[in-house]
Amino acid sequence: MGIFSALLGNAGAVTQEQLTTQYGQLLIDGEEIELGFKLIRDTFIFTTKRLILVDKQGLTGSKTEYKSISYKSISRFSIETAGTFDLDAELKIWVSSELQPSIKKQFNKSVNVYEVQKVLAHHVLK
Repeated sequence: MGIFSALLGNAGAVTQEQLTTQYGQLLIDGEEIELGFKLIRDTFIFTTKRLILVDKQGLTGSKTEYKSISYKSISRFSIETAGTFDLDAELKIWVSSELQPSIKKQFNKSVNVYEVQKVLAHHVLK
C-alpha cells in the first residue's frame, strides 16, 4: 500500500500470514482468517466466524480496541467500485437495524472489492 493512498484513508490488503502472526491470539478454536486490510494503524479482518476491527488509539498507538461483529448481526452491506476519476472503492456495512452504515471503509485499487463482497455475502447470506 502506498503512503499517499494510506494518507487518503484507503485500505490495502494484508496477507493471512501477517494477520495470523499479529492477531492469532484473538481467534477461537476452528476460526481462521480469510481476508484482512490495513488502514494506516487500524486493521479490519474477515474471519470464518466474524468481522474483527482493530482500532489503534492515541498518539503512540499503544492502546488498542478490538471490536468483534458477528456476521449474523450485519443486516446489509454495499460496495461501490472505483471509477475513472474516483480512484477508490468503498464498503459500507449496516449492523442490526441502524439507519446509517456503522462501518465505512475505502480501498485502494490494489484491493479487489468484489472479493470483499464475496466473503461478506458468503457469511451474511447463510
